[in-house]
Amino acid sequence: MKKLFIGNLPSSANESSIIELFAPFGTVRTIKLATDIFSGQCKGFGFVEMEGHEARAAIAGLNGREFEGKNIKINFEKPKGKRRGR
Repeated sequence: MKKLFIGNLPSSANESSIIELFAPFGTVRTIKLATDIFSGQCKGFGFVEMEGHEARAAIAGLNGREFEGKNIKINFEKPKGKRRGR
């Protein structure tokens, strides 16, 4: 299972529209969109989990593609670096 970062999403994006976008490349296992707590609108990024070969196909097919008026960016999630304590 690979986790993908999706950036530059429009505020109108929702879970069903993202699943529909990724459907030609495989099954979306999980999806998490960052949403504004007050308006409920997408903050412009989110994460999707797919099988490895499906995730690579999705990156190749969707990275830089226009989605609802914006060119989205898709790549593998980068692991967070270790945070230093105070």
